Amino acid sequence: MEIVVVGCGKVGKTLVEHLAIEGHNVVVIDINQKNVEEIVNTYDVMGICGNGAIHDIQLEAGVNKADLFISVTSSDEINLISCLIARKIGAKNLIARVRNPDYASQISFMRDGLGISLMINPEKAAADEIARILRFPSALKVDTFAKGLVDLAEIKVRPGSKLVGVSLSDLNRKFKTSVLVCALQRQQKVYIPDGRFTLEEGDKVHITASHKDLEKFMISAGIYERKIKSAMIIGGGRIAFYLTKQLAEIGIKVKIIDNNEKNCEKLSALLPKAEVVCADGTDQDVLLEEGIEYMDACVSMTGIDEENVIISLYASKCNVPKVITKVNRLSIINMLESIGIESVISPKDITANQIVRYVRAKANKCTSGIETLYKIVDKKAEAIEFIANKNVSFLGIPLKKLKTKDNLLVAGIMRGNKLIVPSGDDFIKAGDSVIIVTTNSFLTSLEDILWIERWFLEFWVI
Repeated sequence: MEIVVVGCGKVGKTLVEHLAIEGHNVVVIDINQKNVEEIVNTYDVMGICGNGAIHDIQLEAGVNKADLFISVTSSDEINLISCLIARKIGAKNLIARVRNPDYASQISFMRDGLGISLMINPEKAAADEIARILRFPSALKVDTFAKGLVDLAEIKVRPGSKLVGVSLSDLNRKFKTSVLVCALQRQQKVYIPDGRFTLEEGDKVHITASHKDLEKFMISAGIYERKIKSAMIIGGGRIAFYLTKQLAEIGIKVKIIDNNEKNCEKLSALLPKAEVVCADGTDQDVLLEEGIEYMDACVSMTGIDEENVIISLYASKCNVPKVITKVNRLSIINMLESIGIESVISPKDITANQIVRYVRAKANKCTSGIETLYKIVDKKAEAIEFIANKNVSFLGIPLKKLKTKDNLLVAGIMRGNKLIVPSGDDFIKAGDSVIIVTTNSFLTSLEDILWIERWFLEFWVI
């Protein structure tokens, strides 16, 4: 696809990396010459220094021939204006980054009225992910499929866990539930395991299940942690605002600590159910005075990665049951795990995943559409939800008769409101939500799960 990206900040750089890896032709626009040169020298893309909201600059970038125009500058208004100009010039699809909470209530109106295909709010998306983790504190991370009806949870096999030594074929029988282990990381290696796989201490396991079955499994396996009732948030930015609104709705008491007085006054007015404290959240005495030792969760999300790491380490030392850390530099995530920080979120990475999902969906609509896409296991695997339409060539054929690609698993089939944990005898019907987990990159269609061409299917399926 021909793609133009306006804005080479944190989100823009991460996005360009993803798009370049997937083989798209990308042109970047930014007013900062240094940012443009850095991206052009790092990735196989073209760059233009200038204002992306200027008609002539967009023409120079080839927006009139673009399949997709994406504006992710730090200014909502520039992003919206850029999209309006791009639409007028002839760009086929438009994506805008819109962060201001004041616009939240009219996102649908702006999207429809302005002709923007997708409007993305990185801070809101990050808040959604944190909220999912806090709803299920036993997991390191929780993603959802089928409009929230199916969970994909990442858990770690701790020392002395009931899971140690259990083969995957015996998992559901032993714990009397219905879950599927769809991916596993052991040290630095990633596996798409079969039933013969045996769990070991230190394994990071990705499990698909309904919310009810996942909770039942957690309890039966002895890894269930009590529900979160109180949370301390360090840093009062946009993520804190969105997150606090969600947590308040489910009855979690929230205390926000921020050192900006005006920001605290604004949050106090907008979030009457939360306690807002104007103080330095990196100060040990402040944290102790505000009761960090008695909190069920601590979320550190100041604007500085190093501060967030230090706060999280201290929260862990204070035995806070659930600690979540926001980072911008993805390069340090692996290091964080080695020092005990396991639940990490990155708004720019979440945003990039959302856009890649949209791009993949646009790339192939003939047999299936991508509904959801997550990068899992340190980005070494993907979990993708496809919606099967009537043109899928293997509808009604048992999975055991399909020759699928290596390192690929059909992890779930959502039919109506029922989750099917697939066996070899199950099959896909038109309208099903199908969850695929694989280490194979760039799947754009359900047809891509097969190892042979579609036309050959009739000769080997019996």
